[in-house]
Amino acid sequence: MTGGSGDQVDVTPRPAHPPNPTPQLAPPPLLILRTETLAPEQTTAVGSRVGGLLASGDLVILDGPLGAGKTAFIRGLAQALDVAGPVTSPTFVIARHHRPRRAGGCGLVHVDGFRVTDISEIDQLDLDTDLAEAVIAMEWGTGLAERLTGDRLSVRIRRSLDRAASWRSIEVHGHGGRWAGVHLP
Repeated sequence: MTGGSGDQVDVTPRPAHPPNPTPQLAPPPLLILRTETLAPEQTTAVGSRVGGLLASGDLVILDGPLGAGKTAFIRGLAQALDVAGPVTSPTFVIARHHRPRRAGGCGLVHVDGFRVTDISEIDQLDLDTDLAEAVIAMEWGTGLAERLTGDRLSVRIRRSLDRAASWRSIEVHGHGGRWAGVHLP
């Protein structure tokens, strides 16, 4: 085909350009529980309620300042899972393994990420292997453990300097399809 000035014009049909793909954003986390506690025993009781939802393969990442009650919360998880051994902060050993008390039960791996400086240290713990047989609860795990699974709980524990020294605010959010529709009153 020629144009009005004698130039050749290409009229070959061209494939349509696919639309720019929309980046797949993770859905926002789902609020499962928001509560306040006034004593460490109450924080442990909240952990026990959340622990009742857990099964092997679940990941719980805890965030909060020193002394917020993360270990007290994990004591509650351990009670609900019925695992052996006292739950103490694993700061100096990085990870403590708690075996189930009964056959077929779910274990608990309690990890403290406070002294972890590099993601390779998490890899050396083989947490992805443990995830198949246990719940992994990781203090100070934000930014370190999320890649283990998209389905996880994040627990934020805050304390207020303006209120009684034992006051805590606890929020539990679910990430991924595992937690869709789950809510604790």
